[in-house]
Amino acid sequence: METSTTSTRAWEPWFQLGCGILCMAMIANLQYGWTLFVDPIDQAHGWGRAAIQTAFTIFVLTETWLVPVEAWFVDRYGPRVVLSFGAVMIALSWIINSYAGSLPMLYAGAVFGGIGAGSVYGTCVGNALKWFPYRRGLAAGATAAGFGAGAALTVVPIANTIAAHGYQTAFFWFGIGQGVIVLIAAQFLYPPKFKIAPPKKALGLPQSKVDYQPSQTLTKPVFWLLYLMFVMVASGGLMAAAQIGPIAHDLGVADTPVSIFGISAAALTLAISLDRIFDGFGRPIFGYVSDRIGRENTMFIAFGTAAVMLLVMVFHGSNPLVFVLATAGFFGVFGEIYSLFPATCGDTFGSKFAATNAGMLYTAKGTAALLVPIASVVAAIYGWYAVFAIAVGLNATAALLALFVLKPLRARFIARTAAEADGMVAAPTGRESPAH
Repeated sequence: METSTTSTRAWEPWFQLGCGILCMAMIANLQYGWTLFVDPIDQAHGWGRAAIQTAFTIFVLTETWLVPVEAWFVDRYGPRVVLSFGAVMIALSWIINSYAGSLPMLYAGAVFGGIGAGSVYGTCVGNALKWFPYRRGLAAGATAAGFGAGAALTVVPIANTIAAHGYQTAFFWFGIGQGVIVLIAAQFLYPPKFKIAPPKKALGLPQSKVDYQPSQTLTKPVFWLLYLMFVMVASGGLMAAAQIGPIAHDLGVADTPVSIFGISAAALTLAISLDRIFDGFGRPIFGYVSDRIGRENTMFIAFGTAAVMLLVMVFHGSNPLVFVLATAGFFGVFGEIYSLFPATCGDTFGSKFAATNAGMLYTAKGTAALLVPIASVVAAIYGWYAVFAIAVGLNATAALLALFVLKPLRARFIARTAAEADGMVAAPTGRESPAH
């Protein structure tokens, strides 16, 4: 039972946040390191890029669409059990991949990886939203940063291991290492034992005074608008994350040496490393900014910038330096969807069921993943520039929706729920009444 007091241990929320970030960093390679394995797997087995990338789609679908179920367990039984289960699954995933001699076996590894990554992701983000109810943007952004930037530390070691010992060895040992670290960190995670006190200086963000159950959240138009925008923006980012290796090769820039920031490397290797760094830093930065200037205003800035970066790729993507800088700029603003959307969801629908509600919204990433194979088909017919142009339109539209549709809609929704909470307006039915 929650009380009106707050924990006296000031370090406790930050320790929980740190453990969550570490766990997220350990699952980053399952998504962002995947592109390093696509061509080596194809060279070894000749299955074709499209068939191999189906494994990535399966991974994202299972990672996202099962998060509400995993988050349900987190809301009721705490994060430790779910996170420990996830640790075992992510280790098994890459071990299976290391032995995969057929596409069905590769796809099975993707299912294991998706279940494991979803368990870790949903648990860590949900726990962060509960520990930082008044700084959700920063907390969700910092947690998601682990997922965005975690691969940056291991891109070069994995690439070197693949080159020296084969992709199977890289899958096996990195899979075991990542699983063990998550399993250890899982033992230190738990939800708040007390109600978190509000800060002395209020941020002035619109926040719901009531907690909506997941079944109630699904009936709200504002939820589905958030879902649509999530799909629109995530589709371009997932395409880039999954296909950046093939894109670089097809544009003829993959192995071209590039020097930037005092670092010299092949364009593809440098791009992947910078993408992960910019992606990681962008998540907490945009989350922090959204705590100050509002979620929708920050979305407009980020989505608009993403559209500009993709537009640069349309006209100058075959220039290796532009390729590196434009992709870094794109991922620097793309990753904020994983901080802004969970934070906006928590602000709108409350803290009590934050993990499950954010998990339901996170399934939009799975829906967006269905567009990744379509991008390969469009690229084969019209080229990658056509894919970039479509992504420009989606990001620009989402930016306008955030400012001119989501912002007023969410403001009216929160004002109405505040009136209901204060007893000024009665909910029309018992089913619609929010759970306190």
